[in-house]
Amino acid sequence: MATLADRAINSVDVSANALYVDDTWRAPFAKLRAEMPVSWCPESPFGAYWSVVTHGLVQEVEVHPEVYSSRWDLGNITIADSVGDTDFPNFIAQDAPIHTAQRKVIAPAFAPSQVVKLEAQVRARTAELFAALPVGETFDWVERVSIPLTLGMLCILFDMPFAEWRDIKRWSDFASGVSADNLNDEYRAEFLAQMMQMLERFDRELEARRAQEPSDDLLSRMVHSDAMGHMDMMERVANIALLIVGGNDTTRNSMSALVEVFDRYPGELDKLRADPALIPNAAQEIVRWQSPVTHMRRTALADTELGGQAIAKGEKVVMWYISANRDEAVFPDAERFDVARSNARRHLGFGHGVHRCVGARLAEVQLAALIEEIVNSGARIVPQGAPTRLASPFLHGFTAMPVQLQR
Repeated sequence: MATLADRAINSVDVSANALYVDDTWRAPFAKLRAEMPVSWCPESPFGAYWSVVTHGLVQEVEVHPEVYSSRWDLGNITIADSVGDTDFPNFIAQDAPIHTAQRKVIAPAFAPSQVVKLEAQVRARTAELFAALPVGETFDWVERVSIPLTLGMLCILFDMPFAEWRDIKRWSDFASGVSADNLNDEYRAEFLAQMMQMLERFDRELEARRAQEPSDDLLSRMVHSDAMGHMDMMERVANIALLIVGGNDTTRNSMSALVEVFDRYPGELDKLRADPALIPNAAQEIVRWQSPVTHMRRTALADTELGGQAIAKGEKVVMWYISANRDEAVFPDAERFDVARSNARRHLGFGHGVHRCVGARLAEVQLAALIEEIVNSGARIVPQGAPTRLASPFLHGFTAMPVQLQR
């Protein structure tokens, strides 16, 4: 029987920013998958933590919320023990019954019938934006494509003016700022200032919705519900931050990753042009390949055992989606981007179990719409230099990506 004294010690801190900035994360995770799929890192900027790195074991953690908790007051859902050194009680940082009740408020906004209504707007906006891109001139794909497409969708969901997208992006970046670089008083002070600005703006919208008849937009659903209609200040901050981060960061970074994969594997774009029916599968595959959410964290509610390792009550358990999505036991030739991959939908990019991303279907629609525009344009997206990668072990993404469209 496993004991705490026999724990597998991992000498590499896979939460280090450099692994993601320099794009060198693949080798350490491959070594962990092969040698110690559950391992203990005794020291990091975020404290000691367990790493879970294979597809099957990540799923095992996800499907046992009674053992592995998401509760914010026990440590939250990221490797950092808090968000900006504050309590952050959003609905995915909760266990049942609170999580269940609040998720039921949000989920109808992403129901199939609602996504069908939104799909026409997604396609129209994507086509309009893509048609306006310059040909043969260098521009930043992140700034001109990924950000406006995803932030525009958020503005539709909130029924807010698109002109405010820069504010929403800034608040999203602060809310998702899990990084060793941010563990200082200066960042924490600015984080709180930005969150209060965000709350002031969204409180005006929430009160306006409260005075109106209930409607389908997210903010209306929140204020007209028992579970979320009377949240205190930090609950409002945390849940608004969750919606803007979940609603743009993951899709944004998958959209940017399309540039990398079509440059590395140009034959895959040719396959899509020969058979556009593969586009929905390609949308799944880019989420697997990029893994825009690098990890999620749980806290052990009791002494338990996982993958032959003894985990003690209260210890931090980090599920590395970025590794699980490269698990060769599930995804043969996992590093390759393959638009025809038969099991691309088995990726864990949106999580698994009761906490699986509520907006996953809308994200897939947005990605498919952009892939369709790239396919139909007949153009190649040609990198004009190395991208700048996000310094974070939480979101796997890009801050800039110089490209040219070439016919």
